[in-house]
Amino acid sequence: MLAEDIREMILRGLPGASVEVRGDDGVHFEATIVSPAFEGKRTLERHRLVYSTLGERMGGEIHALSLRTLTPAEAAQD
Repeated sequence: MLAEDIREMILRGLPGASVEVRGDDGVHFEATIVSPAFEGKRTLERHRLVYSTLGERMGGEIHALSLRTLTPAEAAQD
């Protein structure tokens, strides 16, 4: 699996998000996602939203995905 493939899947599930995905070995990835969909949600809820965009690939083709999930306001302060 390529980082770009994961990025595209997340973008399809979270339209309007800003998504960066890194990973060199094809199974371990890191993603930073900025989305208004995260407003009012706790970290676990945000991660579940992202995982839902990837479906069965989580735990299969994608062995590990480290997430950093931010609202646009949080990203502006970063």
